[in-house]
Amino acid sequence: MEIIGRTKHRPALHFTPEQHWLNDPNGLVYYEGEYHLFYQYHPHSSIWGPMHWGHAVSKDLINWEELDIALYPDDHGYAFSGSAVVDWNNTSGLFPEKPGIVAIYTSHQEPTETSPSVQRQSLAYSHDNGRTWSKYAGNPVLAHPSKPDFRDPKVFWSEAHGKWMMVLATDQTITFYSSPNLREWSLESEFGEGAGSHDAVWECPDLFELPVEGTGDSKWVLLVSIGDNSGARYGSRTQYFVGGFDGSVFTPEHSDIRWLDYGKDNYAGVSFSDIPAADGRRIFIGWMSNWRYANQVPSQGWRGAMTIPRVLTLHDAADGRMLIRQQPVAELDRNFAAESAALPEMLLIPGERQDIKCKDSALELRLTLADNEAEEFGLIIHHTATEYTELIYSAAEDTLTLHRDQSGETGFSEIFPDLQSTGGIGSLKSLRILLDACSVEVFANDGLAAITSLVFPGGICSGLSFYAKGGSVRLQGGRLSFME
Repeated sequence: MEIIGRTKHRPALHFTPEQHWLNDPNGLVYYEGEYHLFYQYHPHSSIWGPMHWGHAVSKDLINWEELDIALYPDDHGYAFSGSAVVDWNNTSGLFPEKPGIVAIYTSHQEPTETSPSVQRQSLAYSHDNGRTWSKYAGNPVLAHPSKPDFRDPKVFWSEAHGKWMMVLATDQTITFYSSPNLREWSLESEFGEGAGSHDAVWECPDLFELPVEGTGDSKWVLLVSIGDNSGARYGSRTQYFVGGFDGSVFTPEHSDIRWLDYGKDNYAGVSFSDIPAADGRRIFIGWMSNWRYANQVPSQGWRGAMTIPRVLTLHDAADGRMLIRQQPVAELDRNFAAESAALPEMLLIPGERQDIKCKDSALELRLTLADNEAEEFGLIIHHTATEYTELIYSAAEDTLTLHRDQSGETGFSEIFPDLQSTGGIGSLKSLRILLDACSVEVFANDGLAAITSLVFPGGICSGLSFYAKGGSVRLQGGRLSFME
């Protein structure tokens, strides 16, 4: 067992395991007052290895208690990614006395000299709020005769159609199955040919309805993560499709590629199931890393963190596109309540720079930009005297770009110093930035564009600098909050 220093770059606001390796979030489910976060976990090393399901719970989505390992490898293979649901009506027959949690996951058998890898879907269930688990005796419950990539089941109950739906990653398509009882599955349809990006294998899908802001309507959204087995420099990332779902077939409304996040470090994200209707939020968590360098990042004794949980909604943009808006959950605000101060209004004039000193702790910065006539607006996050991350908005290019080449340790990956830039976001009107020990999360224009990026500096933030080029910009309504 590898045990070395455990504190280097460990965040204060983001979930990390106490030690060893973490990747994809799995089985996000809410039950009896607890948010359950399961995740891909290797308990014997801080690099990827035989996959287990780690487990943590939270009352508020920010402060997590790490529990015992939930699922271990067995004769069917490693416990790869999947989902969890509450079987409220005992459709599975596994809960004769009271509802319980069912985990649906991929059993992955590694290839041998004589046989390829095999991926099949299995069940486990818990009668005690996820503290202990039993494997279903009839595992696996779904197999494919030939597909080697057949994994990452996301399951939900369709009230409108009276059946369970499974959304499954199948090479470079998504396949839909249905079941009355979580144990017997029937093929419904397949989606993906000619749609979206196919730079690499498709992984970790999710399908759900999202409200369209200000309309009372909703549309279906399909998330699809794209792995890192291509020559592209960007590595792994996540796309989404907006459309309709009739209980069998998903029909997209667009053919263009839409990225959930323009940073390199938001991957394999999925949403919580069984959030109470009275709450009504669609809450998303992603793995804050990239397969291109996940095994090499310079944390010590542990590797892998989750993004801040985010609420997703749909925004009908002026150009007719339906865009996902993502904003940190409101529960985050409580962690900044004690130390929060309004920033003075600042008029940025070309040739001048405005500086603010900070204390070195997790922080949140909110800015509103007004009277923006600048060709370029810049924000420099000074981590230490020599290390910094820079965010630059270009009006001409209609992009927001994050530079982390001087942010601290970067030499562990050839692509880590590369620029991370949004597509066209229109005029930059607002920024919300979360800084933690190893991350910068940027939400532009109230979350219509996000950049999630790891950084590995010697400190979190010693100061902030603001500047403008080719015209002035007024910063107003700003707020700087430190973790209490």
